[in-house]
Amino acid sequence: MPGTNSCRCRFVVLVSGRGSNMRAIVQTLRERELPAEVCAVVSSSPRAAALGWAREQGIATEVLPHQDYASRELFDAALAQAIEAYRPDYVLLAGFMRVLTTGFVERFNGRLVNIHPSLLPSFPGLHTHQQALAMGVQWHGCTVHFVTPVLDHGPIIAQGVVPVLAGDTPADLADRLLQVEHRVYGEVVGWLARGQVTLDAMQRVQVRGVANRSFILPSDGGY
Repeated sequence: MPGTNSCRCRFVVLVSGRGSNMRAIVQTLRERELPAEVCAVVSSSPRAAALGWAREQGIATEVLPHQDYASRELFDAALAQAIEAYRPDYVLLAGFMRVLTTGFVERFNGRLVNIHPSLLPSFPGLHTHQQALAMGVQWHGCTVHFVTPVLDHGPIIAQGVVPVLAGDTPADLADRLLQVEHRVYGEVVGWLARGQVTLDAMQRVQVRGVANRSFILPSDGGY
């Protein structure tokens, strides 16, 4: 079982850009000395800044430019093969800007985890910060969830919340939320590493030993 003392939990992280959530995951595992490791970082873009940082940390990297494949199905088949070479317990999406096929998602069913920058089920898809501001919500957030074939759907593991302030731009909201994204994803990866996360018969997430799976940006007097 992943997370036991006799078995280190193995993660493969998929990225497309700077990889700030990937960095937070790696740092959380190391700082807390959790029984787990990021064994590889895989990207669909050779220009992803996350790759250089991962290499500096001694983490294996793979690049699969999606333009090299004639279809999404062919790309996903190659991606799955590359991932499985590392024998991961979980595959973590951290800013991976590709819509995955149903076949890929089902192949890693129950082991594929994503972070989305909204309080799902609100604001799926792109431009979530603009959507939140346009709707006039007072609270915005992020969601870590198991991936299903339905885009930005699936059992919710944890959520983080930030206030929406007067005068916020989408960039302001994104910057404020990123602090919480790092914390939430780091906590979830810790739960996964220790084998605390299960799905019940109704496909709802249960986390053993955790009563509260929501995280709110601490007040600094301005919120």
